[in-house]
Amino acid sequence: MRQQAMSIPELLSQSRTVAVVGLSANPERPSHGVAKYLQAHGYRIIPINPAYAGGRILNEHCYPTLTQAAAMLQGEGTPIDIVDCFRKPESIPAIVEEAIAISARCVWMQLGIVNEEAARRAEAAGLQVVMDHCMKIEHMRLHGS
Repeated sequence: MRQQAMSIPELLSQSRTVAVVGLSANPERPSHGVAKYLQAHGYRIIPINPAYAGGRILNEHCYPTLTQAAAMLQGEGTPIDIVDCFRKPESIPAIVEEAIAISARCVWMQLGIVNEEAARRAEAAGLQVVMDHCMKIEHMRLHGS
């Protein structure tokens, strides 16, 4: 049985851990700015980027894949609530498959990222889906900052 879809404010208020797929160590990149903002507002950021795997971004260990991050976090009892995607639309189906496998709550595609097929797959597996929205903008809208 499928669960009732949560609104964006509900997702933001009921989530604590955000895996940012495609997070860059470059402070000039949008992924870095969004992740830094979310971290400053109480979210735990989990960097996912094979180019930086084993290093640190925003003082968090960077993982090459969602699967490896989830395996490490499982030992802490920390689930990944939201998978925030900063990747091209054609990369989203593989990310969705990993998000399903790790039992993430939500796949969030940032501004400009839309993949209807991947969204249908995620929803069919019981995940919440947000497309073409920025987590930072939505959080700021919700909290008036």
